[in-house]
Amino acid sequence: MKNKVWFITGASKGFGFEIAKAALASGDTVVATVRRNAEDLAASLGDPKKALVVTLDVTNEDQVKAGVKQAIDTFGRIDVLVNNAGYGLPAATEEATNEEVKKQYDTNVFGLLNVTRAVLPHLRKQGSGHIINISSLFGYLNSVPGFGLYGSTKYAVEGITEGLALELKPLGIHVIAAAPGLFSTEFVSTDSYQSSGLILDAYKDTVGAIRNATTHIHGNQPGDPAKLANVIVKLAASENPPLHLPIGPDSVENFRKKTAEMTKEAGRMGSGFQQYQSLINGRLKSI
Repeated sequence: MKNKVWFITGASKGFGFEIAKAALASGDTVVATVRRNAEDLAASLGDPKKALVVTLDVTNEDQVKAGVKQAIDTFGRIDVLVNNAGYGLPAATEEATNEEVKKQYDTNVFGLLNVTRAVLPHLRKQGSGHIINISSLFGYLNSVPGFGLYGSTKYAVEGITEGLALELKPLGIHVIAAAPGLFSTEFVSTDSYQSSGLILDAYKDTVGAIRNATTHIHGNQPGDPAKLANVIVKLAASENPPLHLPIGPDSVENFRKKTAEMTKEAGRMGSGFQQYQSLINGRLKSI
């Protein structure tokens, strides 16, 4: 196959930026989206014949459609969609307002759907392509207090990915949920996550401790984002990619813990569930 054309959201920094660089280094062409400062990213990525920077907000469906059209008009096709745009919201569930939660879902979930819907007609026409949704280790297991709401958006990403895979496999389109662990990106920098406006003393030893720790975590995460980017490039070249891909030892650990917990829980249900089902069936017969 000829060189692939990538469409990468949230490419100004972090995973999106590293994936864009890795795709270009492999000889592919990249359409990188940002919400602002497109000129800065264009200068960083280099050759404008190989890298197109598009300004759009994934929560704005009209902007998304226009950005995808610009990509198609410029390069004629899209082969790999990377839904990377998203941000964290460290907060206890009680602390986060309805507006704050909706805003996070608008970006992390509905924004992903906006971009996917805009790109899919072109992938279907081609009868090929890869959709790579960036999930998280918290999409497997909410293991850190304060990241439950963020994790819930990634649970949604995992579920959406599974549904898409069933729908698109017969059409020749691969769908993957790639779930990074903690990598040294800007994710926990103050301009990459939004804390809740309300902070309750009741959660100072749980969520509060995690919120305070983020200042020390930033820049000290164990994972190398450039290595993750190379994994994503290889994934986009795979003819039989996995549906779920944990990346990093902490993400693999969360994946294993979650599956082990669910298996153990299913075992506990065993006879108890059968007894409960018999009781329900008996009551239904008496109605």
